[in-house]
Amino acid sequence: MEASLVVSGGAATDSTMAHEGTDADWAELDRLMTESILSFPAETEGKGNQLLEPEILADGTKEFHLTAAITEWEVAPGEVVDAWSYNGMVPAPMIRVEVGDQVRVVLDNQLPMGTDIHWHGVKVPNSMDGVAPLTQPLVESGETFVYEFTAREPAIAMYHAHHHGQMQVPNGLFGTFIIGDTPVPRGQIISGVEIPEDLEIAHEIPMVLNDAGVIGLTLNAKSFPATEPYVGKVGDWVVAHYFNEGLQIHPMHQHQFFQLVFAKDGVPLDQPYWADTVAVAPGERYSVLFQLEDPGVWVWHCHILTHVESDTGMFGMVTAWIVEE
Repeated sequence: MEASLVVSGGAATDSTMAHEGTDADWAELDRLMTESILSFPAETEGKGNQLLEPEILADGTKEFHLTAAITEWEVAPGEVVDAWSYNGMVPAPMIRVEVGDQVRVVLDNQLPMGTDIHWHGVKVPNSMDGVAPLTQPLVESGETFVYEFTAREPAIAMYHAHHHGQMQVPNGLFGTFIIGDTPVPRGQIISGVEIPEDLEIAHEIPMVLNDAGVIGLTLNAKSFPATEPYVGKVGDWVVAHYFNEGLQIHPMHQHQFFQLVFAKDGVPLDQPYWADTVAVAPGERYSVLFQLEDPGVWVWHCHILTHVESDTGMFGMVTAWIVEE
């Protein structure tokens, strides 16, 4: 059997490859991209992922209070949306406890519809799994529900709504939940690189990825140029935890600094590995370690390029390291 393959000169007409026609204003495209990049970092109201301090009860239980409500959230400069939030922030407040802690979370639902909370990656009794109406009654608007469980083992996990999750989660009902210490592979030699036995973590960064709902293409619910810049010094060791609460895979690329992937979904890897790009699928968590070896401004972004750049300039899932001598 014989066949002929014909490739026409007009095959590459997708807007991501070429602009149709000959009237594109190339100078204007250059200007918009340059100006958008130079506007970083831009200040906006609100910062998510703030540590939620517990109330310590008489028996030592750590009690946390979460209020689910629709609140204003500034995703990018001047772009204010009606976010579905816990305690008025997106991502929701970080909950961090130790192995063995008794945990009590009081959910106050001020949304216009029912909700629940699923503890994604945390081992809990079935009655606390947060899947209404199977494991609990739906928490109706104006009602409260109490989740109680023991933090049984280390976890790098998430919490989010499960009821109508296709709407509530992308719109902002998501947060990070960490139990115990970060399992950094100190003292190991990995692909010829020795990780110091006495390594001290200078920065530990939770980075929540999203791409849908009113929050959209964001890092920690902010779109470039409103994403947070990270400042460190040459020699600093950094741990970053990627949490994908979106609907798409995001290949996270760090310029200059290779990332040591040492845990997947909070589970330490027997064989950690180096990568400059780490693909994070919906629901996944990856923990990486890297060292700031060189000074300068180093970009950190999703490598699906339409998630970070458009004809009007840079936006979305981009931030940068500012590394000082």
